[in-house]
Amino acid sequence: MPAHASPAELYRHSLRLLLDKSIPAWVDLWAADGVMEFPFAPPGWPRRLEGREAVAAYMRDYPDHIDLHGFPELRILDTTEAGTIVVEMRAVGRLVRTGDPFELDYIAVVTVRDGRFTSYRDYWNPLAAQETGATFTGSVAR
Repeated sequence: MPAHASPAELYRHSLRLLLDKSIPAWVDLWAADGVMEFPFAPPGWPRRLEGREAVAAYMRDYPDHIDLHGFPELRILDTTEAGTIVVEMRAVGRLVRTGDPFELDYIAVVTVRDGRFTSYRDYWNPLAAQETGATFTGSVAR
């Protein structure tokens, strides 16, 4: 992805990588000192990941737990802050362990600098995730 890509283009590209289960390529979109935050994380879950390596460790096994099929509802909104977008989306797929459907709404506030994610605040509802059959152990919804 070129460094001059817009934040929205970079974000759409990141979703394609998640659908392709290309987690190392997805992690490569992060700045070395990028920060990912989960303001609504349930107890026992990380609220803040600092640095690309921490993000990589968190996401490493994601495809083993959630098989994403698509993002049928995606809205990317520009903000008045340069390089920052707000994303509203619905992710759909299945839980690998059980085969049960997975469907979850997200809102994210994402900042991009020099073609890399530098800040990603992920506002997802852990109660809704539990209703899909996901559990909260380890580093990703299972």
